[in-house]
Amino acid sequence: LDQAFEDLYAGDLPQASKKGWEAANHMLKAVAQQRGWEYQNTAAYYRVAMKIVAETGEDQIRSWSAVASGLHQNFYENLASHLVIKGGLKNVRKLIDRLEQLLETE
Repeated sequence: LDQAFEDLYAGDLPQASKKGWEAANHMLKAVAQQRGWEYQNTAAYYRVAMKIVAETGEDQIRSWSAVASGLHQNFYENLASHLVIKGGLKNVRKLIDRLEQLLETE
């Protein structure tokens, strides 16, 4: 995620978006693997995020994962502004921090 912020400040918004998405995707996959949940493709991203929300009761995980998904879309479309991507990356940081806590408790 640090590289995503570096890309953001360098003005490479698509790469910042891509790296933000990849960081979120990587952490969701780590939680899924720890719990023995299948994670074979991008569609699993949404299933795993919703399983974590159901497990924890923390709806903000859904919101943060949706923001990360928006960053993924922006990598392809490059429509979001610097400010939008910066906010998205901050939300991805919150998601990653929370998922790291879940990994530590298992």
